[in-house]
Amino acid sequence: MSTDSNGGAPNKGLQKRQKKSAARLYAVQALFQMEHSGQTFDAVIVEFLDHRFGATYDGDEMAEGNAALFRKLLEDAVNHQAVIDQMTDRALVAKWPISRIDPTLRGLFRSAGAELTQSDTPPKVVISEYVDIARAFFPDGKEPKFVNAVLDHMAHEAKPEAF
Repeated sequence: MSTDSNGGAPNKGLQKRQKKSAARLYAVQALFQMEHSGQTFDAVIVEFLDHRFGATYDGDEMAEGNAALFRKLLEDAVNHQAVIDQMTDRALVAKWPISRIDPTLRGLFRSAGAELTQSDTPPKVVISEYVDIARAFFPDGKEPKFVNAVLDHMAHEAKPEAF
């Protein structure tokens, strides 16, 4: 059994952060899926909680996610989509409205926008987490730098007092 630096129990803080990171990744995937397949909010929640969180496929175990954060991100992204999309559009070059960008990035910006506008998570944490997600989806592309720039702009608009 691993212990933390104080010789105590396993590092609960690390496990908690990993579950939050997984919830963010799943939220991006779920928002993509909702847009791509027309699946409802309730159906996608059930599918992810029942069949993705901690599930094993072909010997690969899916990460366990923070279900409450996952649900909140999806709910906030759906309920505040118009405001989030407008904020994203302001961060994008005028010739590239959110409707013209990759649907995975659209889901990412909606989830990140929900967290930036509807939570107390520090903007630097939100940006870092979603840039990591962009790296997971686009390991060889320029998208992570693009995501960083757009989210930085969105964060300054959503929480100017944090900078």
